[in-house]
Amino acid sequence: MISVEQIKELRQKTGLSVIECKKALEQVKGDEAKALEILSKKGAEKAIKKLARETKQGLIEAYLHNNGKIGVIVELNCETDFVAKNDQFKELAHDLAMHIAALNTQDVEELLSQPFIKDESKTIQTLITENVAKLGENIKVGKFVRLEI
Repeated sequence: MISVEQIKELRQKTGLSVIECKKALEQVKGDEAKALEILSKKGAEKAIKKLARETKQGLIEAYLHNNGKIGVIVELNCETDFVAKNDQFKELAHDLAMHIAALNTQDVEELLSQPFIKDESKTIQTLITENVAKLGENIKVGKFVRLEI
């Protein structure tokens, strides 16, 4: 029997729906690590299906490093204004701007292949894919500018 606490914990780690988390846990008889693998694969599959969707909405995030000598402006696009206003989407944009500031990233292709500074076990592309699965919309990095004195 899968407990509510197990489902809740998995949902907090993945951001996916209660039903998806419950099904994954049931499929692997409560093994959280295996459930995370299943949900990760499902998230990637969902992201692939959404790749062709247009991303005409989004937001511009600015990050200024605390020394005042490095700043980044990044454009993060999504499908709807509703997701662009979502706190999780805003946090992703902020994390990307901070990442670009820290690693002096030159272009989007380079950015997507880099290990994420907050969790080096995943790349920026993986981070975006996870957010596509959680938010249910295609997400793309538009342009960004990094300035340093």
